[in-house]
Amino acid sequence: MSNNLILEKLEGVKERFIEVGELLNQQEILSDMERYIALNKEYKELQPIIEAYEKYKLALSNITSTKELLATEKDEEMREMAKSELEKLNEQIPEMEDEIKLLLIPVDPEDEKNAVIEIRAGTGGDEASIFAGDLFRMYTKFFELNGWKAEVNRYTEGTAGGYKEIVMMVTGDGVYGIMKYESGVHRVQRVPQTETQGRVHTSAATVVVLPEAGEFDVEIRNEDIRKDTYCSSGPGGQSVNTTYSAIRLTHIPTGIVVTCQDEKSQLKNYDKALKELRTRLYNLEYQKYLDDISGRRKTMVSTGDRSAKIRTYNYPQGRMTDHRINLTMYNLPYILDGNIQEIIDKLQMAENAERLKESNI
Repeated sequence: MSNNLILEKLEGVKERFIEVGELLNQQEILSDMERYIALNKEYKELQPIIEAYEKYKLALSNITSTKELLATEKDEEMREMAKSELEKLNEQIPEMEDEIKLLLIPVDPEDEKNAVIEIRAGTGGDEASIFAGDLFRMYTKFFELNGWKAEVNRYTEGTAGGYKEIVMMVTGDGVYGIMKYESGVHRVQRVPQTETQGRVHTSAATVVVLPEAGEFDVEIRNEDIRKDTYCSSGPGGQSVNTTYSAIRLTHIPTGIVVTCQDEKSQLKNYDKALKELRTRLYNLEYQKYLDDISGRRKTMVSTGDRSAKIRTYNYPQGRMTDHRINLTMYNLPYILDGNIQEIIDKLQMAENAERLKESNI
């Protein structure tokens, strides 16, 4: 892409940036909360592009002025300095253009959202439940490293430890955009605690990551929800099995059922269950988008495709393999301690390369 074409596109973005900034100060927008939230989100998304534009435009201007200096300057020392400066600037331009191309590609609008994360034990019996517990621990430590907050909505413990199922809401900056790469089947190869012959078994757990639906993303009518209360089970002190604090919400039109029993307060459980229900309803539509991109990008797995194997954790060899990008790392204990950012970074790089191929920029 020529400099002129990039500048032309960026000028259009800047015009929209200015327009959105002016709209945000208009009284009718301030009184329409849904429109204000959408415009404010767009304004924040455009800011990095505008910053890159100003930096790029300054570099092009400096190239022009440096060339003019070389054409007129007689002092040899000054000419050498100008040549050195021009060389640096010319090296920076392609990097700036690559950054701008990525910024100009429309991002997934859900990336900035919080996420509902579901981990389920798959094939492998008790060992699969134990492995689901290991994944939960790995993610919990990763959330801590990022300063995110995780709240468990519900869980079913495995008979030998771990979880048959655990569902949590994770809140923080850009949670979904980072965690979406974890959706799919995770396999573990190791000697189970219950194995007496020392043989390596393969078990699996499924991870599903959904973007949290905002209040304005989906409307739920009260008459479409059936609310049931029941006694909580599991840890919780004297209130367990004595108060009807657990909540079950059934969305009648779709048949989707959501439960929450993590809080001692029925009201808090209801709020958390309603958030999850809203998210699952929203994702019925979002699924169409995921199905589309997962068919074109090897880094992404549709949340509906629970059979897609994405990663293997091999304990005897201390190895982790991500099958989408053929990435193998031999620091398994470090990874299982929550250090998965490097894997996600490489997946993001691979996806960016795929997005650039898809675009006509």
